[in-house]
Amino acid sequence: MSVEAAKNARELLLKEYRGVLSTHSKSMPGFPFGSVVPYCLDEQGRPLILISRIAQHTHNLQKDPKCSLFVGEREADDVQAVGRLTYLAEAEKLEDEAAIEAAAERYYRYFPESQSYHKAHDFDFWVLKPVRHRYIGGFGAIHWVDQLTLANPFAGKAELSMVEHMNADHAKAIAHYVDLAGLPKTEPAQLAGIDSEGMHLRIGQALYWLPFQATCNTPTQVREALVFLAHAEHWPKNEVADA
Repeated sequence: MSVEAAKNARELLLKEYRGVLSTHSKSMPGFPFGSVVPYCLDEQGRPLILISRIAQHTHNLQKDPKCSLFVGEREADDVQAVGRLTYLAEAEKLEDEAAIEAAAERYYRYFPESQSYHKAHDFDFWVLKPVRHRYIGGFGAIHWVDQLTLANPFAGKAELSMVEHMNADHAKAIAHYVDLAGLPKTEPAQLAGIDSEGMHLRIGQALYWLPFQATCNTPTQVREALVFLAHAEHWPKNEVADA
């Protein structure tokens, strides 16, 4: 396994925000059952999903938690020439109240509309605990990746503080990031999250991951990266993806 393949696979997982969840069918034993689900990554870098208790895939996971999440680059002219990831996992429903509260705080920032149906209907948070990953970066670039997830050093109060500060006091900087990345200006952008490798912007219901120039491990390094980008004149186009 190459380090570069793991990095590319993780970046694909970071920037897509949706995938096909495949579970073992309860009603049709032996057959896989695919469902499209939105996701964001939790504090450990694992996909976090919010699914209904009455959904077929939920019943399937309750019987057998083994599953996979397929994530591919969308809007590609040739789907076989771009990156795609099969994330093999065991799904686990969150039961601890503190864990549920933390998951909700994070998930709502990425998908604000989920707050209404989560509270009004029977939805639960599940996390996909990694087992192994199959990443294809294009023709002939095929890798098994065992170590893919990367913990977010800012998850919790530090991240929330940075997000709220940027949205409240630095709207012009965020608008500059949008201009640099060539993102749509249909609505004002909001910062949804920060990880060690980049930031997550929300424009309406669409999500975009924008990479930092270098890995950030402290809030000070994040601030320096954000200031640098606020004065930058360009952003690598091939690093920007939307959801």
